[in-house]
Amino acid sequence: MFELEKATAPVPPRRVAAGLICAAMLSVTQSLAAAPLNSGQNASDNNSKRERRATQSTEVAQLLDRILQKRDNHGKPFAIVDKKNARVDVFASDGTRQGSSAVLLGLAKGDDSVPGIGERKMADIKPSERTTPAGRFEVEPGRNTQGEDIIWIDYDAAVSMHRVRTANKADRRLERLATPSVADNRISYGCINVPSAFYNAVLRDALGSIGGVVYVLPETRTLQSQFVGLMELKKP
Repeated sequence: MFELEKATAPVPPRRVAAGLICAAMLSVTQSLAAAPLNSGQNASDNNSKRERRATQSTEVAQLLDRILQKRDNHGKPFAIVDKKNARVDVFASDGTRQGSSAVLLGLAKGDDSVPGIGERKMADIKPSERTTPAGRFEVEPGRNTQGEDIIWIDYDAAVSMHRVRTANKADRRLERLATPSVADNRISYGCINVPSAFYNAVLRDALGSIGGVVYVLPETRTLQSQFVGLMELKKP
């Protein structure tokens, strides 16, 4: 089972179930999730194209401004996940940008996790339930069943941020990360997959040692309705 590095007490049974689901998420994907990919393009060329189009979205800029204005990160490092553009931006506690990367997200569109999904068997999870939840998350470092370090976003819903897994070749996850399109970045059961090099060079130092805050932007709601208090403007 998963065991949080800072845990000093046995993990509750429902968290054991959540951990087992997330462990399986690392390498297993249903075949119906496979999307057509342009495999003829050179991977490095695709990466270059993706980097050229990887400008910070208006919503990311707006949320970043509010986070810093209101000091909502409470002096902690933080990251903003833009689901619409399938990217993550990582920041130091003072708002200095540490890096940005393409990510893989949950197969289904949606901004909420199905209640109790962390306790269910993978076979019982429908494609439409494989969402990456939106919101503000206090994240903490953890370990998977193989002892590999991960970053827990929502433990009870079995949602974490981790290095992309390549055990299931049919998923073609590295190719999905490399293509300039965001349409093929929806493949996981809800976890956020990042390139291993980016995780090791940026995320592990920023969030993987002491934790921090991750803001996941919505895709079916407005920014204002998702982050009500944070997006409110001060009255003159």
